[in-house]
Amino acid sequence: MEAEAVQQQVPELPPPVLIGNSGDVGWKYGKYCDPTNKSKIKCNFCGHISTGGIFRFKQHVADLENSVRGCKKATPEAIADVKKHFQRIEETKSRKRQHEQDLRDDVHITSATTQGTSREDVCVGSSSTEPNKLGPMDRYVRPIDGKSSKEEALRQLSMNEALFKERVHEASQYVARWVYTHAIPFNALDNDEFRQMCEAVGKFGPGYEPPSQYELREKLLSEEYARTKSLLDDREKQKIKLGCTIMTDAWTDMKRRSIMNLCMHCSGGTSFIRSEETSDVSHTAEVIFDLVDRGIEELGPEHVMQICTDNASNNMGAKKLLLEKRPKIFWSSCATHTVNLMLQGIGNIKRFKSIVDQAKNVTIFIYAHHKTLAHMRKCTKRRDIIRPGVTRFASNFLTLQSMAEKRDALRGMVVDRVWEEMPIVKSKKGKDTTATLMDANFWKGVTLCIKVFEPLVILLRLADGDVKPSMAWLYGEMLKAKIKIKEAFGNQEKMYKETISIVEKKLKGRLDTSLHKTAYLLNPHYTYANPDIFDDTDMTVAFMKCAEQYFGDDDVSLATVVNDEMPLYEKMEGPFKKKLATSWQRMDYNPVGWWKLYGTEVPKLQKMAMRILALTSSSSGCERNWSIYEMNHTKRRNRLTTDRLNNMVYIQFNTRMMSKRQRLMDKKKADSLLSNDASEAQGWLFEGGDDHALAVFRDEEDGDQGVHPGTGIPYDVLGEAMGTQDHLQLRRSARVTVRDLEEEEFVSDEEDVLEEDDIEYEDDDEY
Repeated sequence: MEAEAVQQQVPELPPPVLIGNSGDVGWKYGKYCDPTNKSKIKCNFCGHISTGGIFRFKQHVADLENSVRGCKKATPEAIADVKKHFQRIEETKSRKRQHEQDLRDDVHITSATTQGTSREDVCVGSSSTEPNKLGPMDRYVRPIDGKSSKEEALRQLSMNEALFKERVHEASQYVARWVYTHAIPFNALDNDEFRQMCEAVGKFGPGYEPPSQYELREKLLSEEYARTKSLLDDREKQKIKLGCTIMTDAWTDMKRRSIMNLCMHCSGGTSFIRSEETSDVSHTAEVIFDLVDRGIEELGPEHVMQICTDNASNNMGAKKLLLEKRPKIFWSSCATHTVNLMLQGIGNIKRFKSIVDQAKNVTIFIYAHHKTLAHMRKCTKRRDIIRPGVTRFASNFLTLQSMAEKRDALRGMVVDRVWEEMPIVKSKKGKDTTATLMDANFWKGVTLCIKVFEPLVILLRLADGDVKPSMAWLYGEMLKAKIKIKEAFGNQEKMYKETISIVEKKLKGRLDTSLHKTAYLLNPHYTYANPDIFDDTDMTVAFMKCAEQYFGDDDVSLATVVNDEMPLYEKMEGPFKKKLATSWQRMDYNPVGWWKLYGTEVPKLQKMAMRILALTSSSSGCERNWSIYEMNHTKRRNRLTTDRLNNMVYIQFNTRMMSKRQRLMDKKKADSLLSNDASEAQGWLFEGGDDHALAVFRDEEDGDQGVHPGTGIPYDVLGEAMGTQDHLQLRRSARVTVRDLEEEEFVSDEEDVLEEDDIEYEDDDEY
């Protein structure tokens, strides 16, 4: 009866959409004849019905020869638009083919010759002209004779193609057998290194002996470490030119060894330097200071501009020690950590927490049962509603955003007869799920959550994305985020007061330092758009303080910058007033490059601006080592020495970061907040899942260190009363890694333990 009552309250569903949701150019000029038949598309110009899907329909509009019947009524603009679309597709394919060819050409294997004879045969399908020994199959295939007739040549060519496909299939069977037997993740084969490995083995020919375990852990590891280090030479040049940031964080591995990571960021990207085991000491301010100080000496004190960590008390203690020894080096709080604290605080406000909890109850119910999950994927065209992020708060926003995008599909799902006939739906949780998805107030709450969270998530993408140095943009975008949050509440102070107070509380002393404000002041994208910024007393004081720290005892340079050069920049005099200098108006312009071109008449300010604007604002790149450590330091390999583990992480982390940067340069952008696994989305999969998040964000300035549920007394106070500091060593930083107990147990080499695969999610863009 309750289900019938819910169904009676359901409004009529909107008429079916007659165009696809892929954003394809073809939907400008055609539509489905029948929403249930996706292959038939009707032309808006001539009424012709294409039966081969959207691709064949576009060929019809473009009137491509020898393909399909062309449209005689299509406008020249439409024809040009679709032809341009096909041209872009062909260019993409051409770049991909060229990339694969370059990968093959980069593989060099010394050719061998048999005694007394030369090897003249070339392997079928090889891109190289280097000789390769062929197998028995090649006895039945002869090269095509140039003097043979056309029919004979075509017959021989088709025979070669058939035999080549069969040989590829046979070789692929051996690769698949290795993958299935040893539980190799499928995505491990989808990379350039695997393709080059296959090419190298193919060029070597039969009889190749794979390396031994000893060779992999000794000689070959050292050689690859040296090769990776040589690939980072360009970052060494950027470090010397524009300075760098040192990032550090602590981590505890499966053998309870405490490891501290040290990374370096420059305008060329983030690179891993080394890790040190610190199990025998507490992570005190002195220990962190010593690690950072040695890192500064290694990179060169004159090249290090900034240290970036989270706001843990031991890090702040190290900051004081460093400023005493090296007063010219800045110490900044991690922007990613701070923005996550903002999202955490806002998410705990009752009105937002209730919406997130309702949404979690929906996803937990759907994903807990095979039938509901299968039905949901059918209604959403095989698209998951959960989008794992790099943190819990990123997962919250991404999943709420995903649910909002699929709102109509989810509401259509719960009014479908298939859903109503499921026995599990008749349970209380099932009825609650149905009622929630049909509740207009719930969807209004989801919309508000997205509007409030989105400005901070955009800021999080900026700080964590590594697309461009974020210091130049952080403070300015934070001010914009506060304005957008107020607009989300209709600019009503009583509505946004609590939310904005949380943002300002976390911001103070962390992301509004003299360094952040100076970067904001030296970015003409903000100051030239709003010259009143130069008259702001807080900005002037912040600039003076930053300049004093930057120049140290060099009073002459300080006076030149403040009294002579800064006024030229403020008044847009000299090269700053050139017409081409207006490139600052674009959001995608490069502030460092701008100062290089137009700051020639203010050389000291130019150098200061370039080095500050090239800085990062986040240490999250250092924390990405955790996942790589987990992959390298599994239960079967938990006896790896720290040095060997360090070399493996150095190779893997730096190779990944270089590949990521190359993809960004190729304009193949990806959402930096999306994660490949569901570690930070457990709260959307089962009750209490948030307790299993790997990254736990705590704000020590708020006393957020946990309290005893019975007495309400902070655990650190109880620990001090119990005298635990005399017996235990501090092993974690403010951001800790949580693991299951069984994952921390020691496993002997003889045990054969199978590890669970990560949960894979299908991307919306794939369908």
